[in-house]
Amino acid sequence: MKAAAIEHYREGLARYGKGEHPQAIDEYRLALALEPDWADCVQALGMAQLQAGRFDEAVATLERAVALAPDDPLAHTSLSMARVRTGNIQGAEEAQARARMLAFEQEKKRR
Repeated sequence: MKAAAIEHYREGLARYGKGEHPQAIDEYRLALALEPDWADCVQALGMAQLQAGRFDEAVATLERAVALAPDDPLAHTSLSMARVRTGNIQGAEEAQARARMLAFEQEKKRR
């Protein structure tokens, strides 16, 4: 992982935490220019897009996050949230059901 990508990601997290979603989006995009398949960063970008009101962009980005990390319950939950905002309730329910199943499977493995 390139140090510059990590720095941009951290700056994106800081900006997101301050409610500066457009600036967070810019930072995440800079990180992804260096590490394009970084699933956590893709998910963070999608959530920043969602908070910025860029719902269609968020859905596309979070679909990519799910493709990069298909076993991550949080990626599916985030996608569900974005789909709700676009009015795709069935798609949101499907993503949330998948998130629950993955979380259940992970919990079974821990026990």
